Amino acid sequence: MTDLPTHVDIRDVSLRDGLQIEHPIPLSAKVELLAAVAATGVREMEATAFVSPSKVPALADAAELAAELHNFPGIEFSALVASPNGAKRAVAAGLRSIEYVVSAADGHSRSNVGRTTAEATALIAEIVAIAHDSDASVEVIVATAWDCPFDGPTPPVRVLGVVNAAVDARVDRLAIADTIGTTTPRRVSDLVTRVRPLIGDLPLGAHFHNTRGTGLASAYAAVSCGVTRLDASAGGLGGCPFAKNATGNLATEDLVWMLDGLGVATGVDLDTLVAASAWMAGQLGRPSPSRVVAALS
Repeated sequence: MTDLPTHVDIRDVSLRDGLQIEHPIPLSAKVELLAAVAATGVREMEATAFVSPSKVPALADAAELAAELHNFPGIEFSALVASPNGAKRAVAAGLRSIEYVVSAADGHSRSNVGRTTAEATALIAEIVAIAHDSDASVEVIVATAWDCPFDGPTPPVRVLGVVNAAVDARVDRLAIADTIGTTTPRRVSDLVTRVRPLIGDLPLGAHFHNTRGTGLASAYAAVSCGVTRLDASAGGLGGCPFAKNATGNLATEDLVWMLDGLGVATGVDLDTLVAASAWMAGQLGRPSPSRVVAALS
């Protein structure tokens, strides 16, 4: 077996990526989900997004949710932004970890933020400046790193161009994302191998969806290549509202189950996580797509 890391950090993204395609739920329910996931031992959570409420109404309460985060010490909360204005709103709300998403494909970038990839990339330095002036960190997430729902397969050179710009702008960490859940393990390892030499000591994460059933296999491929930061969503909630049929985030439970079986520590208690996801599935009125939740709840 390929040498694997002894520990992988999991960032649970259920509060943002998990809920962004849902009908808006009350703030109180979000805080209950936050508390339930926090109790599992997860040390990083993506709390919300400071984006246009008209485009993503489920996250219109970003500032209100941010005001609750101080009740959960010991967890690093991050928020997604799509513009300098979003970055300003995030730091004003107290967030000290910001994610800026740049789609490597023009079709998805235009659909998502109304800009080309080049135009979105050109904003990285300004967003980094806004964050660093407030002692906040910035992670650039390269979306549609393998495939775009509009443009088809994404040429690796487009991903590498965004990565180089992010490094030049002095971001604090990077991630590559399979936004529509279509990549496969070999493609994952090939891209990680090409990104690694460009980023030096910057932490590299990965974000997978399970739309076509390869999310876990892709996560394994990333970990086998030395990636030790993975996003996942409790209960497999979520997807991209700007890409048709791009549902199915990699379920945190399924990822923890696999990593536990590989002897890779995560610090996450699986039983507590399953209970949290089963509760949220009840709130949404449908079963969780997570295989582990289905088996253990």
